[in-house]
Order: sequence, then C-alpha cells, then structure tokens
Amino acid sequence: MHNGKHEEEDVTKEPVEHLIERRIPWLMVGLLGGLLTSIIVSKYEAILTADVRLAFFIPIIVYLSDAVGTQTETIYVRLISRKKVKIPKYMLKESLVGLGLGVVSGLLLGIFATYWLGSVAIGFTIGLTMLINLTIAPTLAVFIPSIFYREHADPALGAGPVATIIQDLLSLLVYFFIASVIIF
Repeated sequence: MHNGKHEEEDVTKEPVEHLIERRIPWLMVGLLGGLLTSIIVSKYEAILTADVRLAFFIPIIVYLSDAVGTQTETIYVRLISRKKVKIPKYMLKESLVGLGLGVVSGLLLGIFATYWLGSVAIGFTIGLTMLINLTIAPTLAVFIPSIFYREHADPALGAGPVATIIQDLLSLLVYFFIASVIIF
C-alpha cells in the first residue's frame, strides 16, 4: 500500500516476521488505547464507588459496541476493496442498523438491569447507553477505514485497532456521562 494503489496482498505467501512487523504498530496503538481507557475508568472512580453495580455492565457495554463496529467494519472493508460502495449512503444505512440494534439490546439490557438490580435508574442508564453506543459504532466503523483507504493505508490491517480503541473510549465516556446525569 505504499505506492498509492489499493492492492490486495497475499498474506499466505508472506514470511511470519513480515506479518509481525506489519501488525505490531497497530497492536501498540491498541495497547496505548487500552491504557488510556483504564485511565478514563479511573477518573470515574467516585461514580463507581457510589454504586459499584455500574461496574457490572462495563464488559457488555464495551463488547457489544465493539461487536457491532467490527461487524460493520468487516463488511465495509470488503466492499471498499471491491469499490462497490457509496460511503455516505452506506454510513447512513449502517447507522440505522446500529440504531435498531441499539433499541433491541438497550431494551433487553435495560429491563434485565432493572429487574436484576432493582434500579430503574441503572436500567435506564444501561438501555440509553446501548442505544447511543450501538448507533455510533457503525458510523465509526465506516469512517475510520474510509480515512485509511483515502490515505492509501491498508484499512484491513490498521482500521480495526484504531476503531476499536476509539469505540471503547467513546462507549465508556457515554456510559459514565449518562450515569452521572441520571443517577447522580
């Protein structure tokens, strides 16, 4: 991808060392992003201390946001490699898909949290967080690879780690913001 052309490389013929060299920089981005995410969570220690039950949902909030983004990104990277997609139209469509997924998962998780923990406020916080995060995730999953593609970088290699870290950070910021408004 260094020559300004988007070519598909045959990774089955590349030496292992070359594959490691190409992947390490993006994994370091993930490492730094993970550390930043940990720092962000620590900034909300007061909220978590006030109601530790909020911590129960961090894994599922981050996971579902990432899963929706990864699904979108996988399909999108395949489409742009074949040049079969109009970016704005596809981004809108995927955002609507994310909205639908957010409604369904937000309702399910919100109801579950309400009954399990006996807290309408936490249930509403979880539900609204899922709605917002799953609507944002597909937008990022289209936007980030588009930037890589435009800059002649391999979106299949670098966009995933970058989009995942951004999504992780955003999903937690959204969660803690909503919790601080609704619960505290």
